[in-house]
Amino acid sequence: MAIKGIMRAGSVQLRVKEMGPAVRHYTEVLGLIKSHEGNDGRVYLKAWDEHDHHSVVLREAETAGMDHMAFKVSDNDALLGLEHALKNAGVILTEIPEGTDEVTGRRVRFTVPTGHTIELYAEMERVGNGLSLDNPEVCPDGLKGMHPTRFDHCLLYGDDLDGSVKLFTEVLGLQMAEQVVTSDRKMLIGAFLTAATKPHDVAFIRSPEKNRFHHASFFVESWSDLQLCADIITKHRVPLDIGPTRHGITRGGTIYFFDPSGNRNETFCGGYIHYPDRPTLTWTEDDLGRGIFYYDRKLNERFLSVTT
Repeated sequence: MAIKGIMRAGSVQLRVKEMGPAVRHYTEVLGLIKSHEGNDGRVYLKAWDEHDHHSVVLREAETAGMDHMAFKVSDNDALLGLEHALKNAGVILTEIPEGTDEVTGRRVRFTVPTGHTIELYAEMERVGNGLSLDNPEVCPDGLKGMHPTRFDHCLLYGDDLDGSVKLFTEVLGLQMAEQVVTSDRKMLIGAFLTAATKPHDVAFIRSPEKNRFHHASFFVESWSDLQLCADIITKHRVPLDIGPTRHGITRGGTIYFFDPSGNRNETFCGGYIHYPDRPTLTWTEDDLGRGIFYYDRKLNERFLSVTT
């Protein structure tokens, strides 16, 4: 399938309270690879099977949370087209010129109605995945920790859910793979949006407060990889949130845990392929326990309420 426009979730910049423990967590426990450390102290990381320079940026700050989430666009012509569409929709844009950082081309930054900062970019330095492009092996040597293959998605909380969903679907071209509605079906509670064939590249949950971050998710290949993640969480005494278990929404296997600053991480496997003609799946509030945790079939208040 040819993708013109937003291709996928590209990167996320997280605030961490202390850089040293954060880097150890993301490299030794989660198993990302450190690509670069900037002059401003930010640390750039990537999952092993990503060819681009980074998908995670850590910035030391007084509070934890997300600075921004970025989406990669197919090319600069598509980026320009999306910029025009956003302007026509009345969105205020900030242009980040090429060369502002060492590895990313021109970017466009804006705030969505839920209060989250979003960036779009088309170019990033390619560093490869440690394997040859000719007759490659299936994985490189020396992988550490949980070693996910990619940054997969973020879940974000905010007040104007309808506004953000409208912007992402009608202006940016994402599709609603799944939705959560009230039992009377009169209000949208959650939206799972995809740019291509994943169950979601970004999801939003309606919440009273703007600009809250629930989790960043990283893809592993199988349920047995999730068991390895659980072993590593216990071995390193990482704060566990919930899992391993399975979602009804997206059908993915999952385990949730926290970095040393309190940012929630997820490792995720499975799911389904979403094609453009696939209908939107709807979950009602009265069955949301099964939708979120398919095996337990009940809601977990900490999971729903703890954000950064």
